[in-house]
Amino acid sequence: MGINSFRQLADYNHWANRRLYAVALEMPDEQYRRPTGVFFGSLHGTLNHLLLTDLIWLKRLTGEGEHPDRLDAILFEDRKDLARARMAEDARLIKVIGGYSEADLDKTVSYRTMSGQPHQQPLREILLHLFNHQTHHRGQAHACCSILTGTEPPSLDLLQFQRGAPVPDLKL
Repeated sequence: MGINSFRQLADYNHWANRRLYAVALEMPDEQYRRPTGVFFGSLHGTLNHLLLTDLIWLKRLTGEGEHPDRLDAILFEDRKDLARARMAEDARLIKVIGGYSEADLDKTVSYRTMSGQPHQQPLREILLHLFNHQTHHRGQAHACCSILTGTEPPSLDLLQFQRGAPVPDLKL
């Protein structure tokens, strides 16, 4: 994958998160926090996990920002605060990816795993993991929305993004 593909994925990530959060913000609180059987328990737990893993990777890549110490940490109890933080992190991710060149993708990045072990990996592989991870857990969050509301949430399909499907305004 080239840098333009990663830039598109960063923009897609922001678009998909806005569509998902538009549904999450409209739910009654009890419904939003109800356990659904997904890995992080609930829609709230899953959305927190997605944000914190982006924080971890961007800290590793830039040296800036937070680095939570648990993958199941709840960073924000209030979902509007969570949504605001998500939108800020999406903007930061778009900026970071926008600053990379094609040559940067083959550079090796050194970091520590969650258990503290040193590790090295090409930036291209890290970005591929980051965007794949987002898609995986955002799919779980999308399923939570279906289960919790009994209706079909807006499509998060990449083709819909590429075709210019609208981005909702978030009531923050």
